[in-house]
Amino acid sequence: MLLNNNINIFLIIINILLVLSTIVPLLITIAFYTLAERKIIAAVQRRKGPNVVGIFGLLQPFADGLKLVIKEINIPIKSISGIFLFAPLFTLILSFLNWSLISFSNFDILIDLNLSLLVLFIFSSLNVYGIILAGWSSNSRYPFLGAVRSSSQIISYEVSLTIIFLTVAILVGSFNLIDIIYIQQQLGWFFLPLFPLLLIFFISILAETNRAPFDLPEAEAEIVAGYNLEYSSIIFAIFFLAEYNNIILISTLLVILFFGGWLIPDWLINNCNEQLCFIINVGYELIFSFKIVCICFLFILVRATLPRLRYDQLISLGWKIFLPITSTFFIYIVSYKLIFSGFNSFIEFYI
Repeated sequence: MLLNNNINIFLIIINILLVLSTIVPLLITIAFYTLAERKIIAAVQRRKGPNVVGIFGLLQPFADGLKLVIKEINIPIKSISGIFLFAPLFTLILSFLNWSLISFSNFDILIDLNLSLLVLFIFSSLNVYGIILAGWSSNSRYPFLGAVRSSSQIISYEVSLTIIFLTVAILVGSFNLIDIIYIQQQLGWFFLPLFPLLLIFFISILAETNRAPFDLPEAEAEIVAGYNLEYSSIIFAIFFLAEYNNIILISTLLVILFFGGWLIPDWLINNCNEQLCFIINVGYELIFSFKIVCICFLFILVRATLPRLRYDQLISLGWKIFLPITSTFFIYIVSYKLIFSGFNSFIEFYI
């Protein structure tokens, strides 16, 4: 009996360490991503970014985090306090749960599900409920308006994202993220044959994460600060962490779907020397991370250069342009599978 209890305690400790080994590096990554964003935007706009706290301003994210933690938590008197506090926690937990399905190499994954792409999309879609609850529970007009805008925006672009996910899954024949990566080793990366879907996917995830030029839920001139207007201190920081975590997560998903995950181009492997091949074989995580950094850099560059769209332009883009294009590609891929792979194999996959 005592031995079984010791084994259970040991397993619990191992699971806690596995979770911390994912969350702690992720929090550090988010902190330095905010610093990189401020530095890059400052460079684009020819001004100085953070350069006071620490060498080259490297400690600025930790100073900002400390400032948010020590500030007073202000809960509006007329708000629904329980839901008001639950909304940011719900959003943050969902954003962290998604990382358990992401694989950075063929052996580095916490949970390997056959429907990992579908589960990941479900978790990402549930984030809209945290935004709606935050705006509604604040019991204020401006946060509620921001929540309504954000929810309608996310729903508009989730339709196109769903069709893109299904298109890639049907082309591969699996909803498993690792299978999607390995099939690109045989067929080639999907960014060339599915280039229009890649562009639509990138623009849609900008809208999905409320980033410029689709940051209308936080339009300062219209609704002050959006759904999180009434939040302060650490509960505001939780929303902040969830938003940037979703940016990195969705960038990772883009790399998996269109750029082969941790894979290396075949021409580089075939022409590398012995030392370079050794580095490639042991550096899957570094290769994957480099691809993700490139996509995150595009997020920052878009924010620094493009102006904000009008709300009617944003909705029209999602429903009148992206939806027909993605639907056409979906019908084409389904027809291709029916003709060349056979009707029976397609039905078996669908079931």
